[in-house]
Amino acid sequence: MPSLIDLHSHSTVSDGLLAPEALVTHAAAQGVKVLSLTDHDDTAGLAVAAKVAAEHGMQFINGVEISVTWRRRTIHVVGLRVDPLYAPLHDGLEKIRAGRHLRAVGIAASLEKFGITGSLEGAYAHAQQGIISRAHFARYLIEQGYASNMKSIFKRYLIKGKPGYFEHHWAELEDVINWINGSGGVAVLAHPGRYDIGRSNMLLLLEEFRNLGGAAIEVVTGSHTVDQFQEYAKLAHMFGLQSSMGSDYHGPGHGYIEMGRLPDLPRGCIPVWQDWPETQSLNS
Repeated sequence: MPSLIDLHSHSTVSDGLLAPEALVTHAAAQGVKVLSLTDHDDTAGLAVAAKVAAEHGMQFINGVEISVTWRRRTIHVVGLRVDPLYAPLHDGLEKIRAGRHLRAVGIAASLEKFGITGSLEGAYAHAQQGIISRAHFARYLIEQGYASNMKSIFKRYLIKGKPGYFEHHWAELEDVINWINGSGGVAVLAHPGRYDIGRSNMLLLLEEFRNLGGAAIEVVTGSHTVDQFQEYAKLAHMFGLQSSMGSDYHGPGHGYIEMGRLPDLPRGCIPVWQDWPETQSLNS
């Protein structure tokens, strides 16, 4: 049975392979009934995605995935049910996007020191008018034959201690949660299992996230293992946080899991969508 809810996905507005219209159409074909488009640091695709979702009889949730620096580490916070016209959110995202170009220049310079040339232009060629991200550098490096898949490229070149790493300071966690909450949205800690920060730091992060007004964590997401579903369900309960789910779909061959293939939340989780009018028909 397909999973009916997917609250984390990406289009060509950020680092996905499908345009917003095509992404929504694909989600509909996979049986998704409630979808959120959560492009990195940009809400430009929401209006057209909402229009196409309505044409498919789907419920659409405005979303965004925002880059945050927490204790010199990069984490991501998903904002669901946000108002993209809310000035602090709009202006904050604009500032983050400007910083993305500076980071891209730094990544390219770092790669050039190791003899890899043309990466800035190559990455922008893959960005398709959208924001620039490490995924675009990864696609260029694969194209040039440095590795055969995204996972290998990131492991060899684009993480801390590797040739293409460039440290960049994103937005502050408190600011991001305030932008999301101020816009009427819900702040969700994205894919916590991907942060290699250790148990103690994870507990500190969740405590700070909750105390600043964060509402939920992604328990079921494409990059989590079955054991992590249970682990983060327990942590959500421990910190009194709701639970979210999303594929983190980026397009054919570039996602962790196909849309519509997520398992249900573990027993005992409180869904972040439990009181949303958009999801009430799923319970009938």
